[in-house]
Amino acid sequence: MSQKLVSRVELTKYLAETLNITQFRDYCPNGLQVEGCAEISKLVSGVTASQALLEAALEYGADAILVHHGYFWRGEDARVVGPKHKRLKLLLAHDINLFAYHLPLDSHPTFGNNVQLAQQLGLAASGRFGDDNLGWLGSAVDPSVNTVGDLARVIERQLGRTPVLIGDPGQALGQVAWCTGAAQSMLGDAIEAGANVYISGEISEPTVHLARETGVAYLAAGHHATERYGVQALGQHLAERFGLQHRFIDIDNPV
Repeated sequence: MSQKLVSRVELTKYLAETLNITQFRDYCPNGLQVEGCAEISKLVSGVTASQALLEAALEYGADAILVHHGYFWRGEDARVVGPKHKRLKLLLAHDINLFAYHLPLDSHPTFGNNVQLAQQLGLAASGRFGDDNLGWLGSAVDPSVNTVGDLARVIERQLGRTPVLIGDPGQALGQVAWCTGAAQSMLGDAIEAGANVYISGEISEPTVHLARETGVAYLAAGHHATERYGVQALGQHLAERFGLQHRFIDIDNPV
């Protein structure tokens, strides 16, 4: 059987339309960040375009890499030196395309990090909140998951890490809000939306006080750990639609 190919142009266009990238005010360019070969047959997906992921993709023989965290972030040093030079040199030398989608991948109703995390944790969505409707609201599907401590144990089992829990583990679960990654600043929005508990990836010093003072429990489940699932789902979808070979490569990150 001949190997199936998709053009870089076609894949770029399809991803832009599917993820509706023009609707977001983001911190980085979404889409094709580094141009490589014109035809793609092997795709690697991963959370972050780290050197380790690039090297693993090269070993796999990938023509393209799909990530949530790419390059060229707002406010970063624009010089191509040090680790940035090393990463770009590898991509360019081997003609590998780099596609990156940040907020569009958090938000997407099918492939997004938030909806995919809900599936992992057994949460049924009922609404959205915050800027660009990035935050999600819902409740636990399993009736035996009825306290904050129960939900923390689900997170530990499903994500393979113990979350930081601020609040009373015995508190009734009620309405759950979540937003993956570094969305601790959305705790106030979650409270206004009526949440009893909020899940995100990271936690900061002021977050602890706000959670304690409002009685809304906070679960920090890890930036990387909460954002492993959207890019996997999207990569698998692309493999099925275009007949590509696809592999998700998880570069462990404790944060």
